[in-house]
Amino acid sequence: MFNHESVRRGLEFVTRKVTWHAAAIKLGLRDEVALGNLDAKRDWGYAKDYVEAMWLMLQHDKPDDFVIATGESHTVRRLVAVAFDQVGLPWESHVRIDDQFKRPAEVDLLVGDASKAERELGWKPATNFEQLIRLMVDSDLKLLGGS
Repeated sequence: MFNHESVRRGLEFVTRKVTWHAAAIKLGLRDEVALGNLDAKRDWGYAKDYVEAMWLMLQHDKPDDFVIATGESHTVRRLVAVAFDQVGLPWESHVRIDDQFKRPAEVDLLVGDASKAERELGWKPATNFEQLIRLMVDSDLKLLGGS
């Protein structure tokens, strides 16, 4: 399984760090978020969709290996842009680059091929990247006391 994200993801993961901070900044609880490499690319999918894939694997007639992924890669910069768009703020004013968050051995591109899961299980992700980030931001707004 490639990166599977949700509103329950820990704050130490970049997706949740960004969505939580976007919500906190919107609500006046924080001023900025410190991030590392905005050009890092990942294949991020919605955990709920991935659980459905796991369930389909368990229904499969014979045990087999499957890659569960969206097949799309997005940069941290795109993640930030979508999250801050959801709260109506310009991200450039609130993101600070901090070298301590840069990985010394960054993988340039992580993207999965779930074509076997689609072909044999009939599975494909139902939630796209933008929908995922927006629902995570909305959840963090509620969590922090916003509307």
